[in-house]
Amino acid sequence: MNVSTPFPSAETVQQTTADIIELVECESHSYDRQGLDACLSLLIDLTERRLGKPAEMQRYPGGEQGDIVTLTYPGSGTGHIAIIGHYDTVWPRGTLAAWGERSSQDDTGRLRLSGPGILDMKTGVVQGIWALRLARESGLQVPTVTFLFNGDEEIGSLASRKVIESVTAPLDATLVLEPSHHGAVKTERKGVGLFKVVATGVESHAGLNPAAGASAIHAMAEFITAIIAAADPAKGTTINAGLIEGGTGSNVVAGRCAVQFDIRVRSLDEQARIDTAFDAVTVSDPRVKIEVRHNWNRPPMELTKASLPLLEHARQVASELGFALQNVAVGGASDANFVAGLGRPVLCGLGAVGDGAHARNEFIYADMTGRQTALLTGIIQRLANGI
Repeated sequence: MNVSTPFPSAETVQQTTADIIELVECESHSYDRQGLDACLSLLIDLTERRLGKPAEMQRYPGGEQGDIVTLTYPGSGTGHIAIIGHYDTVWPRGTLAAWGERSSQDDTGRLRLSGPGILDMKTGVVQGIWALRLARESGLQVPTVTFLFNGDEEIGSLASRKVIESVTAPLDATLVLEPSHHGAVKTERKGVGLFKVVATGVESHAGLNPAAGASAIHAMAEFITAIIAAADPAKGTTINAGLIEGGTGSNVVAGRCAVQFDIRVRSLDEQARIDTAFDAVTVSDPRVKIEVRHNWNRPPMELTKASLPLLEHARQVASELGFALQNVAVGGASDANFVAGLGRPVLCGLGAVGDGAHARNEFIYADMTGRQTALLTGIIQRLANGI
């Protein structure tokens, strides 16, 4: 192990774990503004406890969801990087009380720590804070670091997207503290489309005068069948009609039907193709009007030339720490997608090692906290003067 990449002491790992538990026990569901405010206050306090007061702190309104905060810590080098973590979770308040066992061992005797949001992604946030502390304590140069904490990632980062793009665009690199994929970093993520299609037909009595009507539901059935055929799973393109509503009664030819689609794509080319495909679908009854509301919530994250040097830095650090770092492509999206969409260097999946995100068995492996923190520390050090 190279001494330039400090590995946390047992005492530091113990303190890191205590901080993780403290943050997990502050419940922060994406739609619980009171809980989000409390968690953000705790997170700011925790960051200042471990790193001191930031040189600059800015708070941006999150609307009905959690606010976005940036905290900037000047470095000794010329580089400037962003470290991003979200503090909202998918778990409503009260989940913790009914969670059950919080600590257990797997079949091999490894300690698992469990709790709502512990994997996704409160452990990663805490590890990021401690990583900068270790990097600063090493005596080596470090970059200026801007932490960005947002409280709406789980529901699409609707308020925080513009802040993320504005903050990260001019910086050298961005590290995103989402959970790892069993220890591997995430270098490719699918783009996400949240489309809504509305069919407007003509209502009539289904028994007395069915021919006078133009069924929006029947037309939508045609639309769904046609657009699902445009999916290409071999290319990673999936289309799911996940929510449908319409009609007013079984004896009424439906005048309206609406469907919400979830679309996943791996490339900008596929994104453009799907846009075209949705607009090209026609239905057999010309009296039914189809409206397609395109909404690409996140662009695809591709492993570009801009991010390859960042991945190489991470691999070198891992090698010094005694393991080979793998990188993977995953179907889920994150705030890293926004940074990649700008063509900027970004690496995701630098957080916890565990499993069960968004599930009742969500857990982290306690023995990986030190290694993941050391990995982050080493990457931060190597970015002291830019990428």
